[in-house]
Amino acid sequence: MIARKDVDAFFVRGLPMCLPHLSVDCVVFGFHGADLKLLLMKWKTLDLWALPGGYVPRRESLDQAAARVLRERAGVERVHLQQFHTFGGLARKERVARRLFAGLHLDVPRDAWPFSRVVSVGYYALVDFWKVRPKADFLSDTCAWYPVHGLPPLAFDHEEIVDVALDSLRASLDSPTASAKLLPRRFTMPELQRLHEAILGRTLDRRNFQKRMLDRGGLVRLPERRTGGAHRAPFLYRFEARRPRVGS
Repeated sequence: MIARKDVDAFFVRGLPMCLPHLSVDCVVFGFHGADLKLLLMKWKTLDLWALPGGYVPRRESLDQAAARVLRERAGVERVHLQQFHTFGGLARKERVARRLFAGLHLDVPRDAWPFSRVVSVGYYALVDFWKVRPKADFLSDTCAWYPVHGLPPLAFDHEEIVDVALDSLRASLDSPTASAKLLPRRFTMPELQRLHEAILGRTLDRRNFQKRMLDRGGLVRLPERRTGGAHRAPFLYRFEARRPRVGS
């Protein structure tokens, strides 16, 4: 149950602290097993899930607000955060929030500031699955991982936000940044291929994939092999360390 003091803080004291029509939504990607995972929050009293996010405080930049959401909901800092799109459709209103507070039998004015149109700036974050410590907020009762290709019903326009974030992530696969943030420091070529397949949502030819990755450069093959499997142990790889730019 939501505490009355939390509601008062959100509706009364939140307005002078926040920009009332601007929010951030964070699409938090992690990779586990063979699945690309997404961090979601379940709203109290509703069978609806949502992306971690929130209003932008007046004394925070957009980047700072997104980083704070990641720190509070995932327990991680200094992760790869990429602003990828702004969602400002005319139909963007917080109707689901009305249903939430109505279900809790809380007396909230219909013209309260969180119920008006909100423009949201989307960020996607690439995090180490094992380092994340999901934590719900006062409006939710669960914060958990879901496979990207098996998501529950999402609130607001968050399905669209996830789709656009995925398109942006797929477009970044020509750079090793995404893979480097989602994989452990040392990995095998099959593990790298499974990550790409999870992001792209399709199977890739093993030989063509390995040739393309090696031709692209940026990979260093290590002398060690991954042991413990039933088949011949594959070599381990790491991404080549980036050289600092002159003058940086």
